[in-house]
Amino acid sequence: MTDALTAVLLFGGRPAPRRLRDLPATVVGSDSGAAAAIDAVTESARRVIVVGSTAELAAVLTRLLKTERLDVEVAHLPGRFGVRRARRGVAQRIPLIRDETGTALVGEARWVPTADADALEGEGIVDDGVLFDGTVQEVRIEPIATMPGLRARVVAPKTSRTGWLVGRAAQLGTTGASVLRDGVPMPRPVRRSTFYRHTQGWLRVR
Repeated sequence: MTDALTAVLLFGGRPAPRRLRDLPATVVGSDSGAAAAIDAVTESARRVIVVGSTAELAAVLTRLLKTERLDVEVAHLPGRFGVRRARRGVAQRIPLIRDETGTALVGEARWVPTADADALEGEGIVDDGVLFDGTVQEVRIEPIATMPGLRARVVAPKTSRTGWLVGRAAQLGTTGASVLRDGVPMPRPVRRSTFYRHTQGWLRVR
């Protein structure tokens, strides 16, 4: 990948790392213009370096999914280290996990009780396997870099750890749950929630 085809996206007021300052950089705000700013960069770049949080990386992947530009290579710099890898690393296609709203998931999702409930009540499944049926405190869902794409487990008390179920999709039916994607809460409780592998993966630079 030549530097002429590489661009930098700066989130959260972060400055460009010194060794990236020769590349074109775009500051992405948290307002309604963020999507347009991301789209303008990814329209012409072959590789984007995301300087920001996991949630901000997920925002970029969401835009690539919605604009059908998943052939753009994506490197992530959450901190000061990894600049050489971001510029010169090789991109590998890995599963892209999304939810029913078309929002990408990068780090972790959580199904938790609503503010007025003590527990999460309902049923959770991963593909054909039952994750829980009844009442639990929390469920965590994580993308994995290999097929089938994700894993999920019930977060139990310390004395009773539960194992991961691996599959293509994790689904929840409930009387009410709060959903957090990469640490960001959805605006309102839900009765159904699904995270699943998109038909096309994303190109992660490592």
